[in-house]
Amino acid sequence: MGAHDAGGLTIGFLPGTAREDANRYVDVAIPTGLRDARNMIVSTCGEAVIAIGGKLGTLSEIALALKRGIPVVGLFTWKLDPERLFDTRVPAARTAEEAVALAVELADEREHERQRGVTPAAEPDA
Repeated sequence: MGAHDAGGLTIGFLPGTAREDANRYVDVAIPTGLRDARNMIVSTCGEAVIAIGGKLGTLSEIALALKRGIPVVGLFTWKLDPERLFDTRVPAARTAEEAVALAVELADEREHERQRGVTPAAEPDA
């Protein structure tokens, strides 16, 4: 069951300019007209990112979130080389429920760090 079916409010940042391009699970459609540039919005406006499946656009969203210190949880998505990510971790969930629980936990940890004045790990040019 997805967020929409569970009664959650779902928001879709669409790459094109037509609201009708949203799928039936999107409650609030935001047509950006930005194409691939919308990945910046998708990956940086939340407190955590859940990457599900995906192709190169999903990979870019993972990278953009990580560059800004936003936690990412994977669900049947890209396997990243932990040797190249240094201190960054991208836990893999086995179910949607597990992905949500991990994302909330990581977002809470990030918020607690912010409240303590700890700057999230991010690249200097982020």
